Amino acid sequence: MTPHQLLEKFGPREAMDYDVVVVGAGPGGLATAIHLKQLAQQAGREISVCVLEKGSEPGAHILSGAIMDPGALTELFPDWKAMGAPLNQPVTADQFLFLSDANAKPAPAAFLPDCFKNHGNYVISLGNLVRWMAQQAEALGVEIFPGFAAAEVLYDEQGRVRGVATGNQGLGKDGEPTDHFALGMELRAKYTVFAEGSRGQLGRELIAHFKLDAGRDPQSYGIGIKELWEVAADKHQPGLVLHTAGWPLDPKTYGGGFLYHLEDRKVAIGFVVGLDYTNPWMSPFEEFQRLKTHPAIRGLFDGAKRLGYGARTITAGGLLSLPKLMFPGGCLVGCEAGFLNASRIKGSHAAIKTGMLAAQAIADALAAGRAQDELSAYPAAFEQSWLHAELKTARNFKQWFKKGQLVGTLMTGIERWFLPRIGIKSPPWTVHHHVPDHAMLKPAADCPRIDYPKPDGVLTFDRLSSVYLSNTNHEENQPPHLTLKDVSVPVQVNLKTYAGPETRYCPAGVYEFVKGPDGCDKLQINAQNCVHCKTCDIKDPTQNIVWVAPEGGGGPNYVGM
Repeated sequence: MTPHQLLEKFGPREAMDYDVVVVGAGPGGLATAIHLKQLAQQAGREISVCVLEKGSEPGAHILSGAIMDPGALTELFPDWKAMGAPLNQPVTADQFLFLSDANAKPAPAAFLPDCFKNHGNYVISLGNLVRWMAQQAEALGVEIFPGFAAAEVLYDEQGRVRGVATGNQGLGKDGEPTDHFALGMELRAKYTVFAEGSRGQLGRELIAHFKLDAGRDPQSYGIGIKELWEVAADKHQPGLVLHTAGWPLDPKTYGGGFLYHLEDRKVAIGFVVGLDYTNPWMSPFEEFQRLKTHPAIRGLFDGAKRLGYGARTITAGGLLSLPKLMFPGGCLVGCEAGFLNASRIKGSHAAIKTGMLAAQAIADALAAGRAQDELSAYPAAFEQSWLHAELKTARNFKQWFKKGQLVGTLMTGIERWFLPRIGIKSPPWTVHHHVPDHAMLKPAADCPRIDYPKPDGVLTFDRLSSVYLSNTNHEENQPPHLTLKDVSVPVQVNLKTYAGPETRYCPAGVYEFVKGPDGCDKLQINAQNCVHCKTCDIKDPTQNIVWVAPEGGGGPNYVGM
């Protein structure tokens, strides 16, 4: 049955009304909700706020490195230390290595741009911070509904956003209601804030519907893959931050590795690859596994135990790719819009700051008796903020790296090290790009084939054993959440022209080509493996794969990530 038919037969949907509905319980969404309640308390009035979270709990789907700049958190909670925020490990040292296949050359500390320095920052689990923020939000009176995926934007007769509807529960694979069927619920609001993170399903719809990206550079993305390890005590250096560039990637591909030493002998190791890469034979997951075998890195993991695994895309286009932030009835915050500062490899401080800026604009609008109009005060406040100044300075970072690692490294040195030392804080030029990531892939016949070694199961691993550590689970009898616009395209175009890149860019083994009973190739989608990274939605060369939210509560359940 179609959604319309389901609504006609089983409707109407139950509805709840709030002043503000927030979609996504990440740092941006929770900061919005928290600051709304803080502003309401200060004004002696009530603002009703609810937050929808598709994960089984706040933090279940949160994945980041992560090094956190605590500046925005301090603005939100000046006494966060006394309140017990889980920022336990200050950064104690920064290292940056340029890798070849056998050697590692450290960048001299005197020539390391300030954007790569982390004095005053913390090595954290962003998932743990989000869980703590959710507790603070609930203590302030925010209603948080975990396990409920926002699946539909609601519009009124004038075309304004008036809230969202959660997904239906209890549909079978065939789309027909089972004995456990329940209609989704409408959450209606005077203003709706979208904070789904990178490549959010509803954010993608809103950007297209309201043409919010008109006149902007195409958004640019990366995939981040991460493992959490417990290492031997004599190899642990609490607070050490190490970044790498170069090997195993070729000189034309953007990306790099990180190793962050947390407390309690925990080390996070990860790898980011720009989704503008051109060779369809490349596998970001396999490149990450190769990174761990480098002579400068592998010794850290002698006698170590792998504890966790996950993957997530990051929105890395920066200031030049930011869409218009508001529309009638709502706004975008955090990585939903793309506020991450790729040059600093940080986004949580930006998400929190934009949530606070949006909250102030909404609180002022509600106090004036307004509803469902455009929150023009939000982008105006952003343009006057320290965050805008930070992103303006870094605006060319990803654009330069689209010209190769050599050009990117050289120009980053000029813009972020040399110019500030002669008194020029922001580069006097702007570099644009015009090609979206999915259009960068070349035909397989035009690219060198990459054959990766088999994993050893000790230091390097396969996808399925990795997904097991992410605690990913989906109800199997539900409609597919990885949808195809045209079922013939994967074989006729992707396999034929690009050698089936979805089997390599997916970090969870979701896609594989198999032989059907007739001996012909077909694409098999193992949706239960999906870790909700959104890579397929971004990198598919024909944009034929569309990621939609599965039943709420499905997906990964990250611990300590």
